[in-house]
Amino acid sequence: MAEIIKNFINGKWVTGQDNGTFKSINPARKDDVVGVVTRSSRRDIDRAVDAARGAYKQWSLLPAPHRGEILYRAAELLSKEKKSLGQLVTREMGKVLPEGLGDVQEAVDMAYYMGGEGRRLSGETVPSELPGKDAKSIRVPIGVFALITPWNFPIAIPAWKICPALVAGNTVVLKPSRDTAVCATRLVEIFEAAGVPRGVLNLVHGSGQDVGEYLATHPGIDAVSFTGSCDTGEHLEGLCGGIHRHISAEMGGKNAIIILEDARLELAVEGAIWGGFGTTGQRCTAASRLVVHEAVYPEFVTMFKGAASRLRLGNGLKKTTDVGPVINESQFKKILDYIEAGKKGGAKLILGGKPFTEGECAKGFFIEPTLFIDVDPEMRIAQEEIFGPVVCIIKAKDLDEAIKIVNGTRYGLSSAIYTQEVNKSAIAERDLDTGIVYINASTIGAEIQLPFGGTKHTGMGPREAGGRGGALDAYTKWKVIYRDFSGRLQKAQIDRD
Repeated sequence: MAEIIKNFINGKWVTGQDNGTFKSINPARKDDVVGVVTRSSRRDIDRAVDAARGAYKQWSLLPAPHRGEILYRAAELLSKEKKSLGQLVTREMGKVLPEGLGDVQEAVDMAYYMGGEGRRLSGETVPSELPGKDAKSIRVPIGVFALITPWNFPIAIPAWKICPALVAGNTVVLKPSRDTAVCATRLVEIFEAAGVPRGVLNLVHGSGQDVGEYLATHPGIDAVSFTGSCDTGEHLEGLCGGIHRHISAEMGGKNAIIILEDARLELAVEGAIWGGFGTTGQRCTAASRLVVHEAVYPEFVTMFKGAASRLRLGNGLKKTTDVGPVINESQFKKILDYIEAGKKGGAKLILGGKPFTEGECAKGFFIEPTLFIDVDPEMRIAQEEIFGPVVCIIKAKDLDEAIKIVNGTRYGLSSAIYTQEVNKSAIAERDLDTGIVYINASTIGAEIQLPFGGTKHTGMGPREAGGRGGALDAYTKWKVIYRDFSGRLQKAQIDRD
């Protein structure tokens, strides 16, 4: 019998009030119900926000090193539960087990990293221009955060938000994707066990339209952190802008890998396979476009098609599986619609392009690794985020044209280039208009100690993860303090000769 999944409000696991339930299912086997999840009502959200508001003052006054110690304990618990959590990620979301374990490891890394920020949270101390006066800036918490997270990294992305939010002194209400509600519940249970006080971390379940939007615009919320689709993120940006509410949004990508004529093609193929079909293409950093120099285009296409055709589909818990299912029926249909649009638009389909229904895969949402060649950069499949196992190969005559193609979308998250020429790599890292650039590596593989995010319509506000311009800028506001101990009135620039 499927487990009943509850909300977590003010330190208690509670069912929703009068709004029913929904099922979280295994996308590799539709008859496997992972959990029966409470559907939150507006009254549930009100209670969660009130709990976070009530806990805020005491939590924000707790010394930051102590808040960091709780994150260290969470990291240790996550490490101990890594195997079981990784298996749950694979069962509920569908990614292959090594990726499920990697999802959990990102949360471990983030908890350790942000735990250390409890002893930094650094500002600046600078000299004053006047005698008997000092000046400094400090980080202070913003207040109560709404955290809205997607299904593709069901442990990592909530941890990316929870850890910096808590160490900075904020309290939060987490609204995870309804497709991975059980993973989010397990994560919150770990933070509870680590000692997060009552009301500091709250969890509500439900759809984005019914729960996420109401939460993001709730009068008791001070700021929003969102990761998800561009359409939803831009809608929330508009709503938050209208009520003058801080929002940090990390959205889509139409990422590309450039393969130049001097690239090591074996390495480039390996990176492009990982970028295009890792996580079944369901990453915001997925390499759905390959921009290949005309001199190596035919050879690369042959090599890439051969490698993609050898990928094995199946349940991600099996060691023989390379590519798992897509997340749900809606996404399944959307990807197939994009494939039809590619064919009608004039691209040449040379691999895949249809559901995969062999054996046990008939019970899940499986789509064959799909490859289009001779793709025009302006086609829909080369411009819009598909979020599935679909790769487009585009021909370029030189580096300048390749960079122009990569930059020619509304997105700007991740890009990569394969070349052995240092000068060409230098030009690429200068001119590629993306938040992340990889050289001789795939578009996938960001590390948590640097900011994660992109340009143009990919994101708004401070970025995720660590480093300058990263998550701490999203979860803190600056306060500047001047202290005059001269014993007399000084009028700053007015008193200067």
